[in-house]
Amino acid sequence: MDLDLRKVRYFVTVAELLHFGRAAERLHISQPVLSRQIRALEKDLGAELFVRDSHTVTLAPAGVQLLDDARLLLASADAVRHRVRQASRSPRRLVVGFRAGIVVTPALRAFGTLHPEVEVKARRVEWDDQEQLILDGSVDLAYVRRPIRDEGLTLLPLYTEPRVAMLPEGHRLAGKQELTLADLADENWLRYSDPRPGDVPIRTIEEKFESVAAGTGITLVPRSVAEQYSRPDITYVPVPDAEPDEVLLAWDAGRRSPLVAAFGEVAADSAPRDRTRPSRPPGTGAARRDMA
Repeated sequence: MDLDLRKVRYFVTVAELLHFGRAAERLHISQPVLSRQIRALEKDLGAELFVRDSHTVTLAPAGVQLLDDARLLLASADAVRHRVRQASRSPRRLVVGFRAGIVVTPALRAFGTLHPEVEVKARRVEWDDQEQLILDGSVDLAYVRRPIRDEGLTLLPLYTEPRVAMLPEGHRLAGKQELTLADLADENWLRYSDPRPGDVPIRTIEEKFESVAAGTGITLVPRSVAEQYSRPDITYVPVPDAEPDEVLLAWDAGRRSPLVAAFGEVAADSAPRDRTRPSRPPGTGAARRDMA
């Protein structure tokens, strides 16, 4: 029997909330209807998905497995709908995501020369949505940075580049030629990827600027970010022993698109070849120059 995606969506909502009443409210259906749909899904699959008693709802082992698979399944279905709608409204189009600091223009131009019939668009993605925008079809593929949740994705490594410390002007280490991780061990680091309860989320490079300039903390950024973004109240200092930043091209592992494959070849051919060579980025000590 084919899986009913509507029932799967109902299941995911209950699994995330572990409460049939609140799940029914979120889904805008009655609780008895939701309960019947979940029982029907369990019958379809031949497995118990939830362990229920008078007070609690927990996931059964089969439910844990289904939740792992269901999110990718639903994201893939949403992506199919998105691409079909796009195809009905516009000519052949490829949307390429990119993270801050990554220059995609050479690849876009090269691809456009090879495929002039395809409309190519670029869209910026952030560290916390780079995977989701690929899986839900908002972008066809994207230049991403590690760390990345690779479940459901195909990853093509392109290049690595050194990372530099982003410091506020006047910081005790701002005038150094280079630093080690040991030099920074006692610094207060921005926690944008692992915020504490109550922290305001930091998503973009601009938000990092504001936090660092205000003295909230420091962070490491790829050298390309330092080369593209400069502010008079921010200083960059190379950190040679920091783990290099890795840039990859990512797309939905379930897609078999000739356009995606063709862009992957172009991206690999146009990737920078010298990013791992150390150099002093702009905005470092007295050598700072305004590139805005």
